[in-house]
Amino acid sequence: MALTLRTDSALEAALDLLVKEEGLSRQEVIRRAVLERAERVDRAREVHTLTREALHDWSETLARLGSA
Repeated sequence: MALTLRTDSALEAALDLLVKEEGLSRQEVIRRAVLERAERVDRAREVHTLTREALHDWSETLARLGSA
């Protein structure tokens, strides 16, 4: 699938740096960046969900500890 990406000078400079430092194509730098960002978002959602569940499951215990 083709995609057109509009860039500005800051993005161009960042891409050039990463291409040079990592020895990858611009396409691969962008691909990895998007996939890494999506993984971080997914992990943050999972942590948020698990935290909510833990707070719910342990609410009575936490309340008792807080009142001690």
